[in-house]
Amino acid sequence: MIAPARVAAYEILRAVSAGRADLPAAVAFARDELEDDRDQALAAEIATGVQRWRAALDRVIVEFARHPIDRLDGEVVEILRLGAYQLLHLTRVPASAVVNDAVDLTKRAGKRSAAGFVNAVLRAISRRRNTLPLPPKPQIATDRAAALDYLSVTLSHPRWLAARWYDRLGFDRTEAWLRFNNTPAPLTLRANRLVLDTPELVARLEAEDVEVCAGRFAPDALIVASGHPLRGRGRDEGWFLVQDEASQLVALLASARPGVRVLDTCAAPGGKTAAIAAAMNPAGLLIACDVRRRRVELLRRTLVTARALDVRIVQSDLLQPLPFSQPFDSVIVDAPCSGLGTLRRDPDIRWRRQESDLPALAASERVMLRHAADAVAPGGRLIYATCSSEPEENDAIVTAFLAESPGFVRLDARDAAPQLPCAVVDDQGFLRTEPHLHGLEAFFGAVFQRQA
Repeated sequence: MIAPARVAAYEILRAVSAGRADLPAAVAFARDELEDDRDQALAAEIATGVQRWRAALDRVIVEFARHPIDRLDGEVVEILRLGAYQLLHLTRVPASAVVNDAVDLTKRAGKRSAAGFVNAVLRAISRRRNTLPLPPKPQIATDRAAALDYLSVTLSHPRWLAARWYDRLGFDRTEAWLRFNNTPAPLTLRANRLVLDTPELVARLEAEDVEVCAGRFAPDALIVASGHPLRGRGRDEGWFLVQDEASQLVALLASARPGVRVLDTCAAPGGKTAAIAAAMNPAGLLIACDVRRRRVELLRRTLVTARALDVRIVQSDLLQPLPFSQPFDSVIVDAPCSGLGTLRRDPDIRWRRQESDLPALAASERVMLRHAADAVAPGGRLIYATCSSEPEENDAIVTAFLAESPGFVRLDARDAAPQLPCAVVDDQGFLRTEPHLHGLEAFFGAVFQRQA
């Protein structure tokens, strides 16, 4: 019998490669189909690991299969990736079990004629696991071709992205960034101040045998060191929200306080909105928007769980003028973007994005920011943020907006948000987290003010 976790991992990979779901959605669906917590965790680990190391796995498969990847059957490729990942990265699993399950999975997928081929390729990979045919780290960092071979194949990132970062950051910083992206992300929580404060959350988690440590930068961030907080009472009772530390910093840019009018325009899944609601406590007006009905429902569920019941939810498309007649003291645009700053947590993005996507994304972000600006009151603030690493979506948007909007000035994030640690604000006054500097995903934030 094939291990249930391996079957689930295969189904996840097929869903992602066929474009039926992104990796988080496919993993969530598979978890619902598995009863055992250990199977759920293993399936997610295998599928995520395959996406993380796909380029290196493909190079190894091609070497031993002696066929290009695009000449192999798609389902067989996913089975080979799944098996190769386990052989090379999950060494606690016996190689014979991995190979046997892969062969049985090939037959189950209706590819019985390929079973011997899968067996031969995976056994060859197992024998050569200590001498893999992968590009070595170059002796001279300025050898661009050798550097890109190593960065894109051995460290498993798209060559176009590795080239961008190499040309902008140099070899050492790029290598550190790619290695960060290939490291599993910790589970990070944010204490929900609408329910309890951070010390009280720590105490409650300890009572459930969950050990946490404080985040480096966000005041309410807790990194899970051991235990299983998602199995306890905390998530359903709104003690915390699962939220990356870099994402938590974006809410600080709003500097929300009781009595103000705040509009969060791209609010789903709702963690940032809940943090702003807690800061307003709950006096004032907080409206949260998103464009698609499914995202609005996700936003609603998050806010109900977080006890942020005073937030008003509106379905609205920021690519169109906003439907509000009264201006706001703060308007936040956490813009839909390439997501290239979050490759550690969402490794499938690196294979779904193309460099040609960036101009269209940037054009949409400029339109969104312009529409959001129309809703800002005189003296009010406009916050723009992304989870992108790329200048087209960050610095270039800021420059374009200021050129088009003479009624706005840019504020230094240190002055606009006193709670924001100076260590995550760059020399230009932007919120900018970078893996090689902060150990966080790459987020960007800028603050503008409408002149009175």
